[in-house]
Amino acid sequence: MKMRSMRRGIKEMDIILSAYADRNLADMDEAGLDDYDALLNENDQDLYQWVTGQVQSPAQFSRLISDIAQTFQK
Repeated sequence: MKMRSMRRGIKEMDIILSAYADRNLADMDEAGLDDYDALLNENDQDLYQWVTGQVQSPAQFSRLISDIAQTFQK
């Protein structure tokens, strides 16, 4: 998943998701990893809009997107 976080397709998401993966993957439980895996299957343009708050994310990803946005801002 770390490699999938780093090689997204658009550089902005490479940076955002690789930073998140570096800080959080090792501490995630199985459910968290499953959620993150599902998120990685989403389109980069959608992910970028969700993380930057341009568009509201789907409910299933709202907690994870919020966490990613907060992690990247730190």
